[in-house]
Amino acid sequence: MPQQPALFLDRDGVFIENRSNYVRSWADVEFFPQALDALAHIRDIPYKIIVVTNQSAVGRGLMSLETAVSLNERILAEVRGRNGRIDASYLCPAPPGTNDPCRKPRPGMLLQAAQEHKLDLSQSYMIGDALTDLQAGQAAGVKQAILLLTGRGQAQAQLPLAAELPAFTTYPTLADALHHLFPDPKR
Repeated sequence: MPQQPALFLDRDGVFIENRSNYVRSWADVEFFPQALDALAHIRDIPYKIIVVTNQSAVGRGLMSLETAVSLNERILAEVRGRNGRIDASYLCPAPPGTNDPCRKPRPGMLLQAAQEHKLDLSQSYMIGDALTDLQAGQAAGVKQAILLLTGRGQAQAQLPLAAELPAFTTYPTLADALHHLFPDPKR
């Protein structure tokens, strides 16, 4: 059976708003309306759609892993309830500064997903709002890493590290990126 490509998506700053004190409860969740519509638009693409999200609030002791997983599931249920498709989700609870292989910029979540879902990373995309998202995608060997200017993206694009990374594409929003990548989502 041939391997399938994937569309990897970060969560916070990509389809929900980032929060400076972390997304720790449902009250902190605010969806980008364009993102929900865009995810519904691509529900039939021949790619696995996989969320890979660092949730350091767990590792920092600000919330339990159970709460983070439950909140993530509720967010994904909302996407699905709006006719979007998410095939899998990976959450890394490690705080910054650790060498945990799941924490982006390390590619652990993408590599785990590739193994579990038999994915072709060389034909896959990684979309995020942080340079660490791009680094994780590039380290995993994805075809293209994409930085959105939503969330932290605008500020991240100005960092010196941005000029040092292999070439990446930027889009104003998730909708812009997805409409460019999948103009005819049924193909």
